[in-house]
Amino acid sequence: MMRLKGEVAIVTGASRGIGRAVALALARDGADVIVNYSSSVKEAEKVAEEIRELGRRSIMIKADVSDQAAVEKMVSEVVKQFRKIDVLVNNAGMAVVGPSEELEENLWRRGIDTMLTGTFFCSQAVGKEMIKQKSGKIINIASINGIVAFPERACYCSAKAGVMALTKVLACEWARYNINVNAVAPGYVETDLVANLATKGTLDVHELVGRTPNGRLAECEDVADAVVFLASEDSKHILGQTVVIDGGWTAYGYLESWLRDAKSC
Repeated sequence: MMRLKGEVAIVTGASRGIGRAVALALARDGADVIVNYSSSVKEAEKVAEEIRELGRRSIMIKADVSDQAAVEKMVSEVVKQFRKIDVLVNNAGMAVVGPSEELEENLWRRGIDTMLTGTFFCSQAVGKEMIKQKSGKIINIASINGIVAFPERACYCSAKAGVMALTKVLACEWARYNINVNAVAPGYVETDLVANLATKGTLDVHELVGRTPNGRLAECEDVADAVVFLASEDSKHILGQTVVIDGGWTAYGYLESWLRDAKSC
């Protein structure tokens, strides 16, 4: 049974990683999906084609989510072609890692503009259409870094904490229009980004897995499944919440050696 049959969804940053998995999961559940991207045109084309192969409609729209005019143009084009917007997934993001005392202003601003301001611009533009429709679902991709701090991620943690706060505000404001605004907060996910950071020596995947109670990193599909749930009527009484998808990372607060020893038993 397809929970999203006939619905129209926009997924930002949908050309790869979590965004790609979310776009395909929404399509498998019946939605037509707009693939937003900023630079990876070939990857975006591939995702859109995969969606069409599932029997759904899909177009690609290039737009930098930190550019308000570009976002408004994207939303206008979607409404023109599809007549409505039922689901928005704010996924576009970037990695900003480095010592806080050395973090350059342009990186700070670019990170905040993409992850937090971009989420607001997209929610604002789509929210206006959903208010007219008196229905809609907005799902923001936050992070456990909005809950717990990691060193050298001042920009990323600040942006994701802001996304979680923004989720609550918009949920409270727009509930009267039958618009549900929620977020998901993944822990470490098996993406190209994580693989690249591991290659650079910034992350130790073995230690990350050892620190996670269920003994693995999340897969993109783990996040996508939660997004589909929040996009469906199954979540109609859930508003302003952040669903944490981290294999128990934020729940676990004891000694790492105990967890490692327990797994070896």
